[in-house]
Amino acid sequence: MTAMTTIRALQAGLTHSTLTASELLEQSAAALERNDAKTYMRVDIEGARLAATISDSLRLRGYVPSPLAGLPVSIKDLFDIKGQATAAGSRVLSDSPPAARDSLAVARLREAGAVFVGRTNMSEFAFSGLGLNPHHGTPHNPFDANRVAGGSSSGAATSVALGHVACALGTDTGGSLRIPAAFCGLVGFKPTARRVPLDGVLPLSRSFDSAGPIARTVDCCALVDAVLSGQSLDTAARPLSGVRFGVTTDYVTDDIDQEVAQAFNRAMDLLRDAGASIEHFAFPELYDIAGRYPLAGITAAEAWAWHRKLVEHAADAYDPRVLKRLKTGEGRSAADYIDLLAAREILIRAARMRLSKFDAWLMPTVAIAPPEIAALERDDNYFFATNAKVLRNPSIVNFMDGCALSVPCHRPGELPVGLSICGLALSDAAILSIGRSVEALLGSPALSGEASGEASGLFIAGQHN
Repeated sequence: MTAMTTIRALQAGLTHSTLTASELLEQSAAALERNDAKTYMRVDIEGARLAATISDSLRLRGYVPSPLAGLPVSIKDLFDIKGQATAAGSRVLSDSPPAARDSLAVARLREAGAVFVGRTNMSEFAFSGLGLNPHHGTPHNPFDANRVAGGSSSGAATSVALGHVACALGTDTGGSLRIPAAFCGLVGFKPTARRVPLDGVLPLSRSFDSAGPIARTVDCCALVDAVLSGQSLDTAARPLSGVRFGVTTDYVTDDIDQEVAQAFNRAMDLLRDAGASIEHFAFPELYDIAGRYPLAGITAAEAWAWHRKLVEHAADAYDPRVLKRLKTGEGRSAADYIDLLAAREILIRAARMRLSKFDAWLMPTVAIAPPEIAALERDDNYFFATNAKVLRNPSIVNFMDGCALSVPCHRPGELPVGLSICGLALSDAAILSIGRSVEALLGSPALSGEASGEASGLFIAGQHN
């Protein structure tokens, strides 16, 4: 028997008839039954079985619409799926009517032949980078069940890490794809926001929201991105020799954990040895903008505009910590909001100037290793301070309207650490191309079965009768 863990490998098994979509779905269901880890809001195995059967039938007739055809996929509980309620991990929307149609991203995955296993758990209304959910339980980190999986796309990451699905659809407003990918030893891709439509997605911040994949490899993310965006980018691996990487100690490396610093510095050494250019540069605008205009200010203002009427009638149903963050947007005037938008434009211009000479900007995806759940649950001050620190680095990319890929850079036996490969708006193809080469250099922990528990229980394909 051969372990097949990537989208291409799974698709090869289907193509060569060593595997069927129905068999793959049953392996997914078995992995889910062994270890759910509070991953889902809703599981629909019967619906998935029907979709897998249809996929097998169409394949026999020669219809294979995409590399995702017949593969199990999970959907974050922010996306409308026809016939299902979208609750965004909350109690507030638990009685919402079923969606009349799929969100556009879900429709594209469905047309591509993906098999939907379930709606994944998340931070309520996507307003936390830690993944805690007091209503439906907090997904556990597959490396250490005492630690968070990261958020807000917490269940999306655990659904991949635990071998339930080939890839997960999530969102990213300030790091919500990259944080859980980094904490769970996976790859997360935040595309330039405008590339993937957000029709039928419950918003957090219209200025920053983006949709993308969490998967095991950069190639998997590129394949999913092609479906979600409708764009076939040239993401062929690029030789690292001569690639120009920018690295700054300004802001993004302040007060980082020792484990993170060691993994990041080790990755820089490996890149230099591979012939890449690592150039340190100053980015003082990060301190200036963050000091005068909190990066979360726009998110809070826009989130409050959407939530304010719900809060009037259902404040008691909110996670109190989410409600507290939402209410920071209540007191912002129109003038304050305009000032924040102007500050964003300043940072976008500064990023264009600072990064123009580089092929990519490198930083630790998250400044800290995955924190323990118990400490976060019992101490509000620790929660808010940790949440801010977790969101600090990845949110810069959203603020500057960029794109970014988080790839694992830790060694086996270490807590997972993500390396972010960041670029300006619409540099997605270059970031994915470079990301392939960086991943090949650093190795892929998601394929090594190094995580504890069921994370190593990945899909197995064998000869079927």
